[in-house]
Order: sequence, then C-alpha cells, then structure tokens
Amino acid sequence: MLWFSIIASALAPGLALLTYFYLKDRYEQEPLMMVIKVFVLGFLIVVPVMIIQRGMTNGFGGNPYVESFIISSFVEEFLKWFVLYHMIYNHTEFDEPYDGIVYAVAISLGFATVENVMYAWYSHASIGAMFLRALLPVSGHAMFGVMMGYYLGRARFSQGAKAKRFLVYSMVIPWFWHGVYDLILATMTQYWIWFIVPLMAFLWYGGMGKVTRANNRSPFRFLKREEEVNT
Repeated sequence: MLWFSIIASALAPGLALLTYFYLKDRYEQEPLMMVIKVFVLGFLIVVPVMIIQRGMTNGFGGNPYVESFIISSFVEEFLKWFVLYHMIYNHTEFDEPYDGIVYAVAISLGFATVENVMYAWYSHASIGAMFLRALLPVSGHAMFGVMMGYYLGRARFSQGAKAKRFLVYSMVIPWFWHGVYDLILATMTQYWIWFIVPLMAFLWYGGMGKVTRANNRSPFRFLKREEEVNT
C-alpha cells in the first residue's frame, strides 16, 4: 500500500500540471488523444536521453558546468525540441500560438513523470521527498516546456528571419534556464534551496505571462468574441 502511494505521488504532479496547462487554452483546445500521444513521447525519449547522457558522462563528466549545461540540460531539451519540431511543428492541429505550449509541456511532463517514477522506485523515496520533487524538478520541466512551446508558437506564426529567430529561442532559452537550475543543485549543496525557490518563482511568473500572451495571439479569440456578441 505504501508503494502504491509513492508511485501515485510520482504520477500525480505531471498529470495535474498537464491538465492545468491544457485547460488554460482559452479558445481552441487540442484533441485530447493528440496531447496524450505527445505526453507518451516524453516517456519514450527517456531511453535515448539516458544512453546519451551515460556515454557523455563517461567521456566528459566531472565538471559541474559541462554536466549541467551540456550533459543534462542540452541533451534533454534538444531531444524534446527535436521531437516537437519534426512531429508537431508543421502538424495541422498546431493552429494557434498556445498550442506550442500545450505540446511542449506535454512532452516535458511525460519525460519528468518517468524520471519521477524511476526516482521513487529506485530510491525508496518518502512521500515528503516526492512532494518536494513535485514542487521542483517536475514543476521545472513544466516551465521549460512553457518557454519552448511559447517560442515554437511564435515561430510557427511568424515569417522569414523572425520565425528562425524564435525557433532558435525555443531551444536556447529552456536549455539555458534548465542549465542554471541544474548548476545550482550541483554546486550549492548546502544553500541550494535559497537559490532554487526564487528561481522557480521567477520562472513561474515569466511562464504564466507567456501563457497569457500566447492566448492573446490566438486567431480564434475574435471568433469567440463574435459568438459572445451574437448570443
């Protein structure tokens, strides 16, 4: 029964956050099965991420900057970005800027959920430890997904050099903040909580602003207003 509680606590944060961001789509919600498929893709990329990270750790491990910004954050964010770009970016269902956030959060939380379950299973984590992970790494992956998805949405509905610039931002910005997050944990072993909490507050504040701006750029907002006026 204890194991059931621990595994449930490992699954719950990712599912809860995914539901939250899915419901934040104010104008044209994505097909639920499509979102679930992307969430499952997040499960699947854990395997190549682990293989690549293990190989890179054997060759380049030991430096906290390399481990934080290259082995950890770059590998994870690049594979998430790569899958989204090749499978979602040009998909017909990607028809408003907020959709980028929905799909990027879905793949990020799928990845984070598997990490959470593995951590719970192999470390015999307590409920308290799982609650802390819900507030930090799982929540962090959600915010990195918001950043990636926001700029993917900007790129999808921009033209020329501007679209290319936003596409670069969609990879570089979550990679940078993920690296900062990992570096704090790797180098500030005693006082990390004093840096992580303000960082997470900053990321959530910026992330929710991006959610609002992405919704405000939806081409469907005018249709909804017309429907409200007509009714």
